[in-house]
Amino acid sequence: MIGSAMTQFVLLWWITDATGSISALATAGMFALLPQALLGPLGGTLADRYSRRLIMIVADVISALCMSVLIWLFLTNAIELWHLYTMMAIRSSMQAFQGPAASASIAMLVPRSFLPRAAGLNQTMIGIMTVAAAPLGALAISLMPIGWALSIDVFTALLGVVPLLLFSIPQLFVAKQDRVGLWREFREGLALVWDNGGLRRLYALVTATVLVIMPSFTLVPLLVREHFSGGAPQVALLEAIGGMAMIAGGVLITVLAPKRLILWVILGFGVSSLTLAFVALAPADQFWLGIAWWGVSSIAFIMGNAPLMTLMQTIVPNHLQGRALSLLSTVIALSAPIGLAIVTPLGELIGVRWLFVGMGLLSGVICLLGLFSRAIRNLGTPTDG
Repeated sequence: MIGSAMTQFVLLWWITDATGSISALATAGMFALLPQALLGPLGGTLADRYSRRLIMIVADVISALCMSVLIWLFLTNAIELWHLYTMMAIRSSMQAFQGPAASASIAMLVPRSFLPRAAGLNQTMIGIMTVAAAPLGALAISLMPIGWALSIDVFTALLGVVPLLLFSIPQLFVAKQDRVGLWREFREGLALVWDNGGLRRLYALVTATVLVIMPSFTLVPLLVREHFSGGAPQVALLEAIGGMAMIAGGVLITVLAPKRLILWVILGFGVSSLTLAFVALAPADQFWLGIAWWGVSSIAFIMGNAPLMTLMQTIVPNHLQGRALSLLSTVIALSAPIGLAIVTPLGELIGVRWLFVGMGLLSGVICLLGLFSRAIRNLGTPTDG
């Protein structure tokens, strides 16, 4: 939702402006990711067992309530860093439940043959929200107190609940007499991934890639401020261009509807990581060049991410998708804070620019190593297994 994306921009910029610290941003990133990682397996298991529609409604309402408290703290000038960290942790916890429920619902609403195009359309919508969120966030904090700017998130969260109240979502349930307990159901999802050699290796590849590259997204405001001497408008411009590139990538995926999904995943993520390094390599007085590379990286990311979701929805049975997708989200979310903890002292030593360069190059190489694994290359083909 656009409110959530705008809120993320506003809060990260507030932390950047208030502290100028890699450590503070890294801590925010860990609070925003770690709860989702820890609760992801539970969220996926519940999404396969209970009403996905109800889970999404409850998650949105709780997020809106927590944001209301944060708004009050900003408006009364009682805000402290730990308040932001707490709110980020709660929102991350809700995403652990909402994410698997939403992703697993798509395959029940969209014909199998249309899944690649649906993934492209979904990525296009995310791109549109990214384009709008950063400029709106920068505009909002320039025109009004942050507390009032954050109220947009509450409105959009509640607005998102309305369709869920009005429409039902088809879902395959396991009969109550056949249910075996949450722990055993979670283990069924884990076994699905572990017993499939290609999926197991793909999860390992994604984990290693995210471990290296994810901290860069949290540190973008600091890169713009420290290397390019920019402010909130420049961060907003960078993210807006990235959003436009994501729209372009989503449209391309929708039109092309790729068949060899796993190759698109590997090449898309690999190119996205490598070009992210080029953003930081742009000279300090050539911010436009950094923006251009950021756009290329964003297009490549979508060209990999949309096929990844389609691949999972295609090869995983729907009644197990909540668990399989939440496990993927868990390894991603758990890898990210670990990566932040590792790179924070390194960033303090070599600076945010060269940290970006190193993360981009190393992550790109790790991604492209997937081309050398036959089990990964065979995912989604008749020889998969």
